[in-house]
Amino acid sequence: MKIICIGRNYGKHALELGNGIPEQPVIFCKPDTALLKNNEPFYHPDFSNDIHHEVELVIKIDKIGKSVLPNFSHQYYSSISLGIDFTARDIQNNLKAKGLPWELAKSFDHSAVVGEFVPLHNQDIQNIDFSLQKNGALVQKGNTSDMLFSVNEIICFVSQYMTLKTGDLIFTGTPEGVSKVSIGDRLEAFLGTQKLLDFLIK
Repeated sequence: MKIICIGRNYGKHALELGNGIPEQPVIFCKPDTALLKNNEPFYHPDFSNDIHHEVELVIKIDKIGKSVLPNFSHQYYSSISLGIDFTARDIQNNLKAKGLPWELAKSFDHSAVVGEFVPLHNQDIQNIDFSLQKNGALVQKGNTSDMLFSVNEIICFVSQYMTLKTGDLIFTGTPEGVSKVSIGDRLEAFLGTQKLLDFLIK
C-alpha cells in the first residue's frame, strides 16, 4: 500500500504559501509508516517546531490500474474519507530553499491521518464540502470543485508513472487555512456535516 499525495491542488493554498499555480499535478508519496488511523492521538515530533495541519479528501483505490484512460478513471474508487497531511513547515521551507526533496517534512511517522471511509454512492466527487475545526473553531473549509486537478485527472496522471494498486490512498490536496498545531489541540474533520476525524495532539 502506498500513500500518494497531491500538493498545491487548491489555488488559494498555493498562494498562501507563496507558491505558483502548477501546470500539472505536484506529486509526493508517504510510506505506510506515515499512516495514523482510528482517531489515535498524533504525538508531536521533537524535530520540528512548526507542524501544520492540511485537511484533504482521500480516495481509496479499488483495483490495479496502469495508464488509466479518462473515461475509466471513475471506476477505480468507490469510497472516500478525510485525512490530515501533517507537514513540518520549518523543515520543508529549509529543504525548498536548498532545492531538495520534501520527504523529511512530509513523510515522517504518523504524518498521514485517515478517517473512516464511507461509500461515495451517487455523489459528484467534484462537489463535496469538507472542513476542519481546531479546538472548536473553523480553520479550513473547502469544496472539491475548487481543485485545480480533479480526482479523475489525478488518477490518469499518476497511473502514467506508477501502477495504482488495490488499497492505495490518494490525498487530493488541501484548501487554504493551514496553520500550526500544538500539544493539547483537538482536530475534528467533517465531510459535509458528518464527522470523520476527531483526535488530539499530544
